[in-house]
Amino acid sequence: MSTYCTNLEDLNHTAQKILKEFPNERIFGFFGEMGAGKTTLIKEFCKILEIENVTTSPTFSIINEYWKSDGFPVYHFDFYRIESDEEVFGIGFRDYLDSEQYCFIEWTEKVEHFLKNGYVKVEIVKLSEELREINCNFII
Repeated sequence: MSTYCTNLEDLNHTAQKILKEFPNERIFGFFGEMGAGKTTLIKEFCKILEIENVTTSPTFSIINEYWKSDGFPVYHFDFYRIESDEEVFGIGFRDYLDSEQYCFIEWTEKVEHFLKNGYVKVEIVKLSEELREINCNFII
């Protein structure tokens, strides 16, 4: 799946399309340069999933836990500052992946080797300040 976005309305529509395209998947890995819009797209996913609390980037905390209106959690990871596999093990990353809950992962390239059961790769390419190309595939 491939699409282009120029504003937040497009981004919300894109998030809806991605969730419809991959209805049974719960692990989503986000790729893109700094400032491409990874966190912004994840916020749109959270709106669609009816997250009740505020969504923010977990750059310093590594993980944020959000709560859907149905009482189930959504996990949002940001591995930009992670430096070793030991740190990833230390937060119990494998347990989150095995939880069958939504896991949105920024800077996935740093932990891709942990995603043995596959995931949806969401690649955001910043073509200009306003234009983004978003490509999605299931990776095994």
